[in-house]
Amino acid sequence: MRTAMGVWRWRRNPLRRPTDLFEAWVAFAALVCVLVVAPAIGWVAGVRVDGTLQQAAQEQRQERHLVPAVVVRPAPVSAAEVPADPSAQRTAPRRTQIVASWTAPDGSSHEGTVPAAEEPPRAGDRFRIWTDAHGRLVGQPLDPSAAAFHAGIAGLAAAIGVAALGETVRRLVVRRLVHRRYIRLDRAWAAAGPDWGRAGAGS
Repeated sequence: MRTAMGVWRWRRNPLRRPTDLFEAWVAFAALVCVLVVAPAIGWVAGVRVDGTLQQAAQEQRQERHLVPAVVVRPAPVSAAEVPADPSAQRTAPRRTQIVASWTAPDGSSHEGTVPAAEEPPRAGDRFRIWTDAHGRLVGQPLDPSAAAFHAGIAGLAAAIGVAALGETVRRLVVRRLVHRRYIRLDRAWAAAGPDWGRAGAGS
């Protein structure tokens, strides 16, 4: 609102100071930054981030494979994973892990410890895991919709950041102008103060 009101300082007025006109231009520049520059930069940032993430997602889909695995046995619980407090042992949720075997896309056989599903696993149960071409465990590939969402968030953050920067600069400039106006007013008052109210002062 203050930015929009600052634009009205362009109107002609005998009492308009040069700093008023400068403040109006600063307000106009801030308004253009918020309405034009910030959305443009946000759009460009979002498009670039989306392109990078979509390329990464495509590469992950090509390099990662969903292969079948078989439960061999429950994985032993290490002492570091057991809470020392007996009450915490009853309340703390445990992440069940199992020993599973699987065959990699290149035909090699592997066996290792993987997180189990929510249901209690049993030996012989089958499930699927993500691995690379050599059978090493990897995370799930990035989903294209998730990549687009993150790109949108990045673009929105960039637009908000540019808009906030423009408004911050405007506030700093206006604050500086107001400070200079007070200094000039104090000087003028100091010069006219001793003769204030005296008949014939300044004549």
